Amino acid sequence: MNIALIATEKLPVPAIRGGAIQIYLEAVSKRLAKHHHVTVISIEDRDLKQSETIDGVQFVRINQENYVADVKALIKTKSFDVIHVCNRPLWIEQLKEASPKSKFILSVHNEMFAEGKMTEEDGVKCLSLVSKVVTVSDYIGMTITNRFSSAKGMVQTVYSGVDLSTYHPRWTTEGKNIRQSVRSQLNLIDKKIVLFVGRLSKVKGPHILLHSLPQIIEQHPDAHMVFIGSKWFGENNVNNYVKHLYTLGAMYPDNLTFIKFVEPKDIPKLYSMADVFVCCSQWQEPLARVHYEAMAAGLPVLTSDRGGNPEVIDEGRNGHIIHQFDQPEAYAQIINSLFSNEGNRERLGKNGRRQVEGQFGWDRVAGNLRTVYETAAKR
Repeated sequence: MNIALIATEKLPVPAIRGGAIQIYLEAVSKRLAKHHHVTVISIEDRDLKQSETIDGVQFVRINQENYVADVKALIKTKSFDVIHVCNRPLWIEQLKEASPKSKFILSVHNEMFAEGKMTEEDGVKCLSLVSKVVTVSDYIGMTITNRFSSAKGMVQTVYSGVDLSTYHPRWTTEGKNIRQSVRSQLNLIDKKIVLFVGRLSKVKGPHILLHSLPQIIEQHPDAHMVFIGSKWFGENNVNNYVKHLYTLGAMYPDNLTFIKFVEPKDIPKLYSMADVFVCCSQWQEPLARVHYEAMAAGLPVLTSDRGGNPEVIDEGRNGHIIHQFDQPEAYAQIINSLFSNEGNRERLGKNGRRQVEGQFGWDRVAGNLRTVYETAAKR
């Protein structure tokens, strides 16, 4: 089959600037290319060629300003059997006009079918033109089917994944070595480390986690929080919210470290240094990919009960779900408990690693998508 994967107009693929969708496309495309001809379309970037082939995948990059129009022109000249559009349901009608014989798959990574983002008419039209809608979580699927009953037979959850070979838990020889090296570089050798990875934005909740620090230090003076991220993908500019975090953090110089944007390829080793991972999202998170990364690294995961986040957490087995998601003390209580019980931390971490090995490796994600494409092509 000839397959096109169309990224959003925000970030390039490969994911040199980060981005969950871009990481997803980069990972699945090279696995799909073992069986089919695959083209990935994304925006231009100063550090990437306009066109190149990597791992058997043809990458085409288009000017951001004229993105949709140029995508239409491109697919009109090709004979794609399947076109997979990421997170832009409102593009489907015009792309279908450009390539009417192609089967369209829509993947939905956020609440794109919500009333504020799409009219009833546009939603019905979009669903009439696609062969399948794949979502990153049951929660996102529910946001579609609750509003559009016609989607109930079309929506399928295909969870995202992680490259298992790049994450090394602390109980492995390589994991121990990486852990020691990174901790030494950051001068955190004897610390109990809480890790946050993500955008420094209010909806991600890093301020909530930071406010839990005094209660943690009270019981564990050797506790240390590490925040990895910036206000936006691939950028280290500071806005008022980030300034506020830095100001709060300055009160705890011995217990807090901020690390700005880190390229996705360098992220795995930073997970290896940690003891506990926290996703403290305050919005209805679709299902943050950091959960897969933390479990792959063998970390117990604390996550807020927002959106799809709880779907990959088995309470008390691979982590804990924080129901009082906006209360710092709720995070502090469980972090303190985990810091007091190394055996429990290791048990949760090993269970999480087994879960991603069985369910969330990129090979499995790509296999699930391949089945969706091949089924659509036969219809």
